[in-house]
Amino acid sequence: MDQEELFRRLAVALAIGLLIGLERGWQTREDPDHQRAAGLRTFALTGLLGGIAAAISAVTSPIVLSAALLAHTAAMGAFSYLEATTEKNFSVTGVIAGILTFLLGAYAMLGNETVAVAAAVTMAILLALRDPLHRWVRTLTWPELRSALMLLAMTFLMLPVLPNRPIDPWNVLNPAEIWLLAILIAAISFSGYIAVRVFGDRNGIAAAALAGGLASSTAVTLSFARLAREHPESTRLLAGGIFLAGATMLARLLVLAALIKPDLLGTLLWPAVAAGAVQLAGSGVLLWKGESRSAQESLLEIRSPFDLGTVLKLAGLIAAIMLVAKAMADRANAAGLYLLAAVSGIADVDALTLSMARFAGGQVSLHDASVAILIAASVNTVSKAAMAAVVGGRTLGALVGGVSAAAIGAIALVALVTT
Repeated sequence: MDQEELFRRLAVALAIGLLIGLERGWQTREDPDHQRAAGLRTFALTGLLGGIAAAISAVTSPIVLSAALLAHTAAMGAFSYLEATTEKNFSVTGVIAGILTFLLGAYAMLGNETVAVAAAVTMAILLALRDPLHRWVRTLTWPELRSALMLLAMTFLMLPVLPNRPIDPWNVLNPAEIWLLAILIAAISFSGYIAVRVFGDRNGIAAAALAGGLASSTAVTLSFARLAREHPESTRLLAGGIFLAGATMLARLLVLAALIKPDLLGTLLWPAVAAGAVQLAGSGVLLWKGESRSAQESLLEIRSPFDLGTVLKLAGLIAAIMLVAKAMADRANAAGLYLLAAVSGIADVDALTLSMARFAGGQVSLHDASVAILIAASVNTVSKAAMAAVVGGRTLGALVGGVSAAAIGAIALVALVTT
């Protein structure tokens, strides 16, 4: 390590300590001088100490770093104990923050500086959010905690052990992909619950629809349709959320196509924009027309963030649709690119979009690729309207079906005019 890099890494270690020290000093700014175990200067020196100890250990022995860490921890713990016994304020957060600041200073010297800084920023945010986090924990209900734990278990325990390959004779059903879809539906349901609770009906549904539409508008449709079945009085709001997620899906489709094959936008852009405008108009009318309500006046009395049984049933529905789509494709016997796009669009748009973008201008003409993507998007819109009717009921089905028909009409009209 040359001298320039050495100074740079030591500066990063010092900056990490200053960042944490600034937050710690602000938290204890009302305390009298000489009655704080650690503040701005102490944490700044801790970060620098970690960097210096790591630099010395790199040219001598790792024992130096270990000894420095033990000595720092002992000193920090002793002074924190004296502070706690004097003020009757027992908390180990300061000690943990001191140890972590030392380690991040050392890692900035020996490892990846970007990772060290990112970890320090994360720690500073967690420390600064002490009061909001404590208030949130006090108001946390058992259904919310249980749902969060179930979602974490579904993601980090079950998903890694499932086979990530098709296991059926038709080469369609991938357990990892289906379970990932179940996680996605559950996550959207959970985020929608939190958003409605924090922001109220309209703003909460809009936030959940935008976030969910970036991942899967189909999952948003299924989640909101389930809520509409349970809360028919909020059907119009939930239909507006479905349209907003659909418009987000069209924007995502354009971005995917532009990133892989920008030439596709010549045919794809205006039909997709027209359909998105129709869905945004429908969303605006249903979500924001009429009296607004705050979070305290919420119509959606959601009892549970999500129900695992319902989530699994909805994921099973998607798996069934995938099987039907495969059967239709096999019977068609490769009858044409557009038929394949229609069949693919029943359950998914992204896969077809990515495939067409890769082949466009080569094996497939730009025009045919663009039309295939629009067909897949149109069929997917029809599929979501059918899901909304089956899962959410007749009223939701009529609302989603009407606006979806107008959006598909806009795609067809603009495509005919511009080609």
